[in-house]
Parts: sequence; structure tokens; C-alpha cells
Amino acid sequence: MATFLYKIGRLAFRRRHFVALIWVALLTLAGVGATSAPAAGSSSFSIPGTEAQKAFDLLEQRFPGMSADGATARVVFEAPGGEKVTAKHNKAVVERTVRELRDGSEVTSVADPFTGQAVSKDGTIAYAQVKYKVSGMELEDASKDALKQAAQSARDDGLTVEIGGDALSAVPETGATEVIGIAIAAVVLVITFGSLVAAGLPLLTALIGVGIGVSTITALANALDLGSTTSTLAMMIGLAVGIDYALFIVSRYRAELAEGREREEAAGRAVGTAGSAVVFAGLTVVIALVGLAVVNIPMLTKMGVAAAGTVAIAVLIALTLIPALLGYAGRKVKPAGEKSRMLGGGRAAAAKARPNMGTRWASFVVRRPVAVLLLGVIGLGAAALPASQLELGLPDDGSQPTATTQRRAYDLLSEGFGPGFNGPLMVVVDAKSSEHPTAAVATVTDDIKGMRDVVTVTPPTYNASGDTAMITVVPDSKPSSATTEDLVHGIRGAGAGITADTGAKLLVTGSTAMNIDVSQKLNDALVPYLALVVGLAFLLLIVVFRSILVPLKAALGFLLSVTAALGAVVAVFQWGWLSGLLGVEETGPVMSMMPIFMVGVVFGLAMDYEVFLVTRMREAHVHGENPGQAIVTGFRHGARVVTAAAVIMIAVFSGFIGSSESMIKMIGFGLAIAVFFDAFVVRMALVPAVLALLGGKAWWLPKWLDRVLPNVDVEGEGLRTRRDEGRRDPDQDRELVGV
Repeated sequence: MATFLYKIGRLAFRRRHFVALIWVALLTLAGVGATSAPAAGSSSFSIPGTEAQKAFDLLEQRFPGMSADGATARVVFEAPGGEKVTAKHNKAVVERTVRELRDGSEVTSVADPFTGQAVSKDGTIAYAQVKYKVSGMELEDASKDALKQAAQSARDDGLTVEIGGDALSAVPETGATEVIGIAIAAVVLVITFGSLVAAGLPLLTALIGVGIGVSTITALANALDLGSTTSTLAMMIGLAVGIDYALFIVSRYRAELAEGREREEAAGRAVGTAGSAVVFAGLTVVIALVGLAVVNIPMLTKMGVAAAGTVAIAVLIALTLIPALLGYAGRKVKPAGEKSRMLGGGRAAAAKARPNMGTRWASFVVRRPVAVLLLGVIGLGAAALPASQLELGLPDDGSQPTATTQRRAYDLLSEGFGPGFNGPLMVVVDAKSSEHPTAAVATVTDDIKGMRDVVTVTPPTYNASGDTAMITVVPDSKPSSATTEDLVHGIRGAGAGITADTGAKLLVTGSTAMNIDVSQKLNDALVPYLALVVGLAFLLLIVVFRSILVPLKAALGFLLSVTAALGAVVAVFQWGWLSGLLGVEETGPVMSMMPIFMVGVVFGLAMDYEVFLVTRMREAHVHGENPGQAIVTGFRHGARVVTAAAVIMIAVFSGFIGSSESMIKMIGFGLAIAVFFDAFVVRMALVPAVLALLGGKAWWLPKWLDRVLPNVDVEGEGLRTRRDEGRRDPDQDRELVGV
């Protein structure tokens, strides 16, 4: 592996014009594809194998043309204080607004509140439901503007009017904090390298990689049914790993220069050694992201595969474009220990007799491994305690900021019709196999009316053939409550008896039921997913480190950090701790896909630091150092880079906390805090402590397994024969042609 990558690094350095041209061409091609591709609609959300999805598919079959996936808007009217919406003037305003809403070319129906029993009991609140032919993301701006204008016209006549539903869906905004995150990354790189040029290379290549990845996703979004969240998450992860991988290569390149090697040789060795760590770190990230497919939720699978593709691009860029750009940079990239003149350089670093911070910290941990281990485990355990109170759910309009019209409409409907009105259940009765379909539907209706927590059961709506009926059930509790979930399970539980008595099948669907099914599906998939991803990565790390205990320690450390991160997410987004500081306006259940997504992404990212840091220790151990010395050597060379990489990744992820989308905000915070725990507590403290306690046993591998495993040579042992090759003659130090 090391020798192969060494040749790639030297080739890219020599043929830098050709390599740079290829990447520029790919970026241009992806950009042209993104700008010329048709606009993507909303990503279809399906959960194969669940009852909610089966009911939805049945409706599509038995009620053709009903536009079941079309956008919906609920225009909610509230009369001025002391008045009723049924008063003559107010009623006239509502009826005029309904007529205006019906004029849209994409509108299929508008329900009049006064003929559809959509007026509250006290007469102060009413709503008109608007159905569209297309989904919310596919609605034309003219339709959205007409909806807003009709509402504003009613406001001008004295009514309070708010709009709920998905008709006003918009692409989430990430805000200025994303740019701030990149700026922080730039500052960290300048401090780390002491050179503007060396600091600029990781940023430039990361932006190129993200540009190619996100543009490709945009170009394929319509054809592959990719939602806007897919590109946002790909950007988040692509930026973080793109900067980190380039940082690893450039750092090793500067270290090779400091040993006196020619620049082409240094580039080859940097790619051969640090590049090997990048390849395997990237593989763990890709495995974790692609492994999301085991959940069998297409949207989550697409998000994982798209993000994995961006990670793969980041790896390829680190191995090829970085050495090419190093060739262009020439002397502007200084050897390790030197700074550019702009930053006070022009001289060698301070005397090397004083150990750096990484060396001093590693020496301390090696002397006090038990104390460090106990302190780290207790600290992470305390942070993980809130995770025991984790509540899962999917966001609805009730989780929107209070300043949005969707949230205000949600609150008005809860006030006028009860909290359960915002999450009605749709019960589908398939009576095709029943001898008396009407009687079967009547039985279902009567049974549901007799259940607890049921406020309203609407009369059934039959299809044209009369063998299928839809019944709307309004619970007494809000959509995300445990009581509503119990009601869904209760209705489904009654289905077996109804089928036995009447031959009819009962299915429960709707957004609330679908959210419950998604949460259950994600919970059921978490353990198999962990087993698959951690198992595959464990095998991969055995090959990399040629050890059993080191990969085991890496996996256990990851479980500690991800559990602690989930605890922090619960504390902020569920309990409300520091919610004002982070801009969390509404607390509630943690998003259902958060745990499994965090497990996938954080495991891959955590292995980045594990691979880069421990391979330097392994390299030192293979080259003759005792276990304690190898730990210190690994930290002397790798601690500064890993620290910088972690700070950069935290900054990039934190930048997405400013997103207007609660899902992106939560994922940004969760990943940032998880990287903090994993990099600074697990990898920088627990890893050296455990390795110090294990001593030489850490690198134990059964002889039979040692013979079976392929030798990938991540440490660059194959390059040791080139130890003196490529060293510069101090009297003949020169730049290559074209530099």
C-alpha cells in the first residue's frame, strides 16, 4: 500500500499540470451539470415494510387521482378579540379568501370552513384546507405567492391569518455561522502550519472536493429523487474530512522536508505514509455511511451514499491534487518547524531540546495512565447520563420556531380544535374480501369511537367501487405524545379481531403514524447497524494495526464518545439546557434518525484520528521503540495535527448550528460535540492511557492470523529501503523545473 501510494504521490507531483487539469475539468463538468439539471422536487419519503406505507400504497391504488402526495396548506383564521369568525363581516372575508385560493392553477380543492365543519366550538377560529396537485417543494413560486397574498388580504381586513402544512416548504438556510466555521478552520491551519500557503491548500482542496460532490448531487437530484438535506449533509461531512485529510498529507510532507528530503521525494513519502492512513480512515467513514442502507429507509440510504461519495472524492483529492499543488507551491511550503516571513519566520524554530506539548502530554499520561483513564471514563459517563432519558420523534410544525407562520397556525389549531387536531390519524379499511363492506366499515368506526383518547371519528369516505374506506381519527393528545402512540398501537391491535369477524383489513397511516413507524424502524435497526459497521471497521483496523486489542479499544472508545454526545443532545434539544445560546427555540423529542445517523458518521470520523495517531505509534514500535516510547513518539508527531484537525472539524460542524432546519441544527451540534469528546477525551487521553497499561500486549496478534492477514504496510516499512534516497544536498538545494 505505502509503496503504491508513494508512486502516486511522486507522479502527481511531477505531472501536476495534468492532475490539476483533471480536477478542474471535473469541477467544471459537475458545475455545468448542476446548473443545467432540472430543479429537484421534494424527496419522496417512504418506509418500505411498515403499515403506514402499505396503507399509503393502497390509497394510491384504490383512490386514483386523489394526489395523496400533493402539498397541503391549512389557512387558519382567528376573529378579532370579542368577535366570532361566523360574524357577517368576518365570514364574508373568509369566503372571499376561499374563492381567491381556488383560482390557483395547481390547486385541486379548497374546503370551505362553514360547509366542512371547520369552525371551532366557540366560533373564534376556523380553517380552510387547500390541496395541491404537486408536492410542497415542486410548487411554483406563483402558487406560494398567491397563498401568501390571500392570507395577507384577509389580515388587512382585520383577521389573524396563519398558514400551516407543507405548501410553504423551503430549502433550509444554514446562516452565516457556516462561513464563520470555515474562517475558524483557516485560522487554525495558519497557526498549525505557520504559513498562509500551506494553510490554504487544505481549504482549497476541500472546497474543490465539496464543490464536485455537491454539484454532482444537485445534477442528479431530480433523477435520483434527492432532497435538499442530502446536499447539506454531504457538504458538512465533505468539508470536515476534506480539510482533515489534506491536513494529514501536508503535515507529513513538511515533516519529510524537515528531514532533508527533496520536495518530490517528500511528497511521495507523505502520500505513502499519511496517505495510507487517509485511505483507511476514509474507508471507515464510507463503510459507516453506506451501512445506513441496512435501515431500509430510502431517504436515509441516499443521504449516506451521497455523503460517502463526497468522502471518497476527498480521499482521491488528498492523494493526487495535494501533491500536485505542493509541486506548484515550491519553497512557499516550509519544512516543519519553520514559519513564513509574513508570520515572523525566516528562521528555524526554537531549539528542539524543549519537547512539544504533545510529547509532554503523552509522557504525563504514560506516567499516570490509571488516573487519566478513570477521569476520562467518569467524565464521559456523566455526560452520557441524559441519554438514558432519550425520547425519539420526528419534527412537525409544533417544533418550528414561534416566529414562523407554520408554528402559529399549529398553535391556533390546537387552541381551537384540540392538540390532536394537528396530527389526525387516517384509518384505511380494505373491505374487498368482506361479504358486507359497509357493515365492516361501520364496525371499525364504532370500535374506534369507543377507544380512549379519541375526540372525533369522521364519517367514512368510500372509493368508487365501495370496497375501501378512509376514516379520519382525531386524538385527544398532540402528535408527538406517548398517548397518541399508544392509540395508534391500540387501533392496530384491534385489526386482528376485526379481520377475523368481518374479513376486512385495517391499516393506520397519516403523518403521525408514519413518524411512529419510522422511529420504531430506526430503533429496530440500530443494533444490527452497529454490529455491521463496527464489525467491518473492526476487521479493517485489524488489518491496519495488525493487533486485536487496539481495534477493540478503538471501538469501545467510540461507544463512550457517541453515548456522551447523545447525552449532550438530550440535554440541549430535549431538556433545553443552553438552548438560548444555541438558538434552539423549541425543545422536544430528539429526531428519530439522530442516534443511528450519529453512530454512522461519528464512528467513521472517530477512526480518522485513531488511524492517524495510532499508525504513528505503530510505525515507531515497528521501527524498534518500546511501547512507552512509541506512544510518546506518536504524540510528538501526531498530536498537533490531530488537535488541529479536531478543532477544524468542530468548527465546520458548529457552523451548521445556525441552520433554519431543526434537523440540520441538531446534527451539526451532535457531530461537533461528538468530535470534541472523541478527539480530546478518547483519542488524546484514553487511548494513550490504555496503550500504556497494555504495554507490548497492545500489539499482540495470533501467529496464525498474522500469516493470513494481508500486509498493507500502512507504516511505510517498504519505504525504509529508500531512507537516504531523495535527501537534498545542502550545497545544491534547488527547486524542480516549473516550481
